Amino acid sequence: RDPDSVVLCLLATDEEDEGDIALQIHFTLIQAFCCDNDIHILRVSGMQRLATILGEPEPGAEPRDLHCLLVTNPHTDAWKSQGLAEVASYCAESRDKNQWVPYVCLQER
Repeated sequence: RDPDSVVLCLLATDEEDEGDIALQIHFTLIQAFCCDNDIHILRVSGMQRLATILGEPEPGAEPRDLHCLLVTNPHTDAWKSQGLAEVASYCAESRDKNQWVPYVCLQER
């Protein structure tokens, strides 16, 4: 709704999602939108770990699709959060190394 408040786009997959052509097209369109709006993009694997980090949905809530998460920050200083600043720095460093969409594997604990 408000691209100015989006500071990060997480695109999450597991191995079984790699062959999903529709999902890959969806990701391509999202990446184009994010690039046009200067939104950092981070690809992650480990959907179960991501679900654990985000916590359980409210009882009776719709099932969540964790393939694409937009992280918003309504504050005027979007990178005030130390964690978000570190992710932004990682994304920028990756782009400097010609890795336009950095990848992180979330490990089970």
